[in-house]
This record gives sequence, C-alpha cells and structure tokens, in this order.
Amino acid sequence: MGSLMDQYFGRMRSLMNNKELPARIRFLLQDTVELRENNWIPRKAFIDNGPKTINQIRQDAVKDLGVFIPAPMSQGMRMDFFLESPFLPHRLKLDRETLGGLADMFGQMPGSGIGTGPGVIQDRYSPTMGRHRTNPLFNGHGGHIAPPPQSQFDMVPKSFVKSNQVQNQHFLNQNQNHIAQQQVQSKDMPPRFSKKGQLNADEISLRPAQSFLLNKNQVPKLQPQIPNMMPPSAQPPRTQTPPLGQPPQLGLKTNPPPIQEKPQKTNKKPPPAKEELLKMTEAVMTEYLNSKNLTEAVSGVREMKAPKHFLPEMLSKIIVCSLDRPDEDKEHASTLIHTLRIEGLITGENFMQAFLNVLDQCPKIELDVPLVKSYLAQFAARAIIAELVSVAELAHPLENGTHFPLFLLCLQQTAKLKDREWLTDLFQQSKVNMQKMLPEIDQNKDRMLEILEGKGLSFLFPLLKLEKELLKQIKADPSPQSIYKWIKDNISPKLHTDKGFVNILMTSFLQYISQELCMAEGDEQLAAPSKEQLEQEKQLLLAFKPVMQKFLHDHTELQVSALYALQVHCNASGFPKGMLLRYFVNFYDMEIIEEEAFLAWKEDITQEFPGKGKALFQVNQWLTWLETAEEEESEDEAD
Repeated sequence: MGSLMDQYFGRMRSLMNNKELPARIRFLLQDTVELRENNWIPRKAFIDNGPKTINQIRQDAVKDLGVFIPAPMSQGMRMDFFLESPFLPHRLKLDRETLGGLADMFGQMPGSGIGTGPGVIQDRYSPTMGRHRTNPLFNGHGGHIAPPPQSQFDMVPKSFVKSNQVQNQHFLNQNQNHIAQQQVQSKDMPPRFSKKGQLNADEISLRPAQSFLLNKNQVPKLQPQIPNMMPPSAQPPRTQTPPLGQPPQLGLKTNPPPIQEKPQKTNKKPPPAKEELLKMTEAVMTEYLNSKNLTEAVSGVREMKAPKHFLPEMLSKIIVCSLDRPDEDKEHASTLIHTLRIEGLITGENFMQAFLNVLDQCPKIELDVPLVKSYLAQFAARAIIAELVSVAELAHPLENGTHFPLFLLCLQQTAKLKDREWLTDLFQQSKVNMQKMLPEIDQNKDRMLEILEGKGLSFLFPLLKLEKELLKQIKADPSPQSIYKWIKDNISPKLHTDKGFVNILMTSFLQYISQELCMAEGDEQLAAPSKEQLEQEKQLLLAFKPVMQKFLHDHTELQVSALYALQVHCNASGFPKGMLLRYFVNFYDMEIIEEEAFLAWKEDITQEFPGKGKALFQVNQWLTWLETAEEEESEDEAD
C-alpha cells in the first residue's frame, strides 16, 4: 500500500506543477503533499486561528519564550493559573525581580500603554482599547487606582497552592517582599510613578530577568526584535502541533499516532503478469493456427481476462506470430482479430496501436521476415475491408511520409482484395490529402501523380490524370468530336457532372486558346489584342462550344464552376484589360452560360478561388445590365 500511496502523491506532485489547473486546486494539492511530508501534522496556522485572550497570550509567552508574566492582581487574575501551568518546569527558580524581562510589555500596570501596532499586545488596561475606557479601574485619575496587589495575595485560597510545589510558595514570598519594597520606594517617586504596581524606569529591560529563566538547556534563544515586534503567538511553532480538528494540548510534546493505511480486503485474484499473458497469447495463437478452430481461440482469449491496457500488446503478439507463416495463416490471424472485435473483446483503436507497435519493431523483424511491411499492409487492407479501421484512421499516423510507402502498399492490397471503383469511392469519402501522405520533398501534384502511376494507384485521382492529359489531347487534335470521344473513353461517366471535372475542362480550353493567340506572359499580354486575335478567339470558342454545352447544359452549378475556372485563369494572367468581360459576353451570346449562372456567381461568397474581387470590379456594370434586362423581360412576359 505504501508504494501505491507514493504513486498517488507522485501524481499529485505532477498536477501541482500543472499551470493549466486553477491555482486553488494546485495549492490544495500542495497542502496535502506537505501535510504527508510533516507526518500528517498540520501547520500551526491551521489551529491558531482567531483572536486570543490575554490568558492565552501569557501562556504562549511561558511556552515559547520561557518568560513568566504575572497579571495585575487587582483584576482578580488567579495566580494559581500560572502556578499550575503545565509549561512551568518544577526546576523554575525565581528571585526578587518578578517583573523583569519582557514582563514590562506583556504585564502592563494600570494606566500604562506602549501604543498600538502588530508588535503590541493589548490587555484590558491599555488606554488604546476604546471598549475598556469605561472600566472604573482606569480613567487616568488617582481615585480609580486599584487597591494594592498585597490584598489580593492575602485573598488567594490556600487550596490553589499545591503542597508539593515548594518553589511556587517561594515565589509568593518573594513577590510579597518585592511589592512591600515598592510601596516604600513610592513615597520618593514622582506622581506618574506613584501608581501601585507601576515599574520603575530603571527596571524596564528587554532582557529576561534571571528569575524567569529556566535552566540553560531549556531556554530558547531570543531573536533580535525589530521595532514592530511580532508576538510569540504569531511566530513559527517551536513545538509539535496537534492534528487539525483537535484542540491544542498545551505543554504536551507527544506525537499523534501514525495513520495506518490498511489495504482493502478483496477476494479477487490479481490479473496475470505481462509475461504470463504473452505466453498465454502465444499458446492460444499456436493452437489456433494448427487447429483452425476459431471458436476455441476466441474462448481462449476471453478466458485470459486480459486488462484493457494489455490488449494492444496481445494483438501485436497475434500479428507477429503469423508473420513467418504462410499467407493462409496470416488471413486466419486477421479473421481472429476481426472476430474478437465483433465479440466486443477489442476495438479498432486497439488494433491501430498494435499495428503501430509492430511497425516500430520492423527493423528487428526484417532480419527474419524481409517483406514484413507488405504483410502488415495486408493486415491493414483486411481491417479496412472489415471496417475495423477507416482509411482516415490509418492515414493519420502515416502522414508526411512516415513509414513510406506503407500507406500506398495498404491501398494497393485493398484494391487487389476488393476492386478499384469501391476503393476510389471510399478514398474520396475519407477526405485524405494524398500529397500529405508523401515525403515533404515530393508533396506536389506532378510528383504525386508520378508516384501514384508507379504504384498503379493513379485511378484514385482521375481528374489529376485528366488535367495532365486533356491539354495534350486538345493540342494533338482540337476537333470537338475527338475531344469528346477521348473524354468518354478515359473519364468515368460519374465524373461528368463533377465540378472538378468541369473546372479542368474549361481550364484546358482557355489555356489552349491563350497559347493559340500567342498571349505569353509579360507586357505583351497587357496590351489590347488586335481585331484578328479577337476574331480568332471567338472562332475557337465556337469550335469548342458543342463540347462545353454537352457537359454544362441545364446544370447551373456546373456553369458557376466554369465561371470560376475563367476567374482563376484571368487571375493567373494578371487580369488583362477587357479579357474577363469579353469571355462573359461571348459565353452569354453563345448560350454556353445562362443568366442564372452569371447572377449566382455574382452572389456566391466562397473564398476557394482567388481573384473574385477584381473580377467583380471588371464585370459588375455588365452584370447590373444583365440583371436589369432579365427583370424587363420578366415584366414583358407578365404583361
């Protein structure tokens, strides 16, 4: 149990230093840790809360400083309180200097006061305590002087003086003699010193009198005091403090009984050790691969009762045990893992942790199994097909070329076990950025397409292949019939209504027209094209019109995508003067783009394509005219 407590408090120390937690929580944790380090004895600050009576202050003076401070007898202060105090040792030796030491501050006489402040301990006689000024014993006049302390000593019951305290009796006698001497001397004193019980100025000293000192071994060293003296009760404790919640027991220096932490009684057997679990897993796996009995293998895993934190290691052991066996056994291992998931014994997250654990061991395993990554790719492919993990979950830990080309090998095996079309749909739904799956040096479109073609995975990005090949095809044969036939033969009909396909189609046509008009990048492009160039541009658009209409007719959202392709093309060219407006007018006149698409493009606020602000500035007036003309046509039709 001690080791468990060390773990608990180790966790508490780490949380105590966590800056994200609120300060109150961190300080509570720190108090608990310090309380344990102090043997569960709380600080004195937790006990000495609240104001103290003058009697408690005098007790603290006896306990902390070894100084006995008598109270004025005129107020009925019981002398036996100090005589019976447990803090006074029996070896206390007193002499005639009964009011020496610090008594001139703690035991003030009536009418005296040394001011206020944190270093001053007030009592009922202090003139600064306003609530006591109505006390008839103090009003600053001789008529209110308390009777001589001598009479109080005569009134002390003998029962208060214990017979075995001879030293205490000696103290009473000395005190009486000392007071009698003071009465004799008071005749020659000035009026301000004539009050009964008032100290002589020569007697005032901050050094404790010899009569109040204990033996040298028991006297604590007095620290030098600053002007605003700190009372002893506010100083750090010099003795052990009782536990929190118990009243302080004055004078007792016994330690509280240690807290004994008893372990909880439990009848449950502890889970098997890690090494034992690994041996059990290996035994179950060996038996399963030999007998091919799936039910017994699942039962064996269930009877292991492995803790949750061990499940990834168990799955890692299952995978590793099958790596050096035939492909059939590897498939059986995958079947066992998928069945364990169906039975609720493992999760997809457990499988991913096991998969990554085996990957980390690859350098060692490759010495015996050189094709370990290909075999792991098969495990991952079967897990994807069985929906144990998703493509996105598999891709996340392999980003930026981690364990490259393992992710591509997984896709290869999935396409081989299933089919390309199914994998293409699944990959597109996963929203995985293929460029991020490559090493950083290869993260560009051209390099990505090259790598995918080398791995036979270019079918995953048909539009990327279209973007690269379509412009070449148009240059080879710009006739609309040839272009349309090539698209039908190389592009899946599913993609004909895809916005990305329309964007690539329009971009290819616009790039071909610009190259035919010799509008190279530079100052020449900013100049106004000649009439011949404008006419050639229009004729080329008319030639491509049938292909554009074939894919854009009656699809307003695809027509908006075509306008965005035109916007990006003009933005890449630096928006040559009048180019965007010319194309807008030609598209409208040739009925390639309809009015609704122009107005929808104007109102669309997407930030995906650059240059929208500059484009609107160039064609805003024409769009306003188009909107007005459409409204007039609507009114004419209504009439």
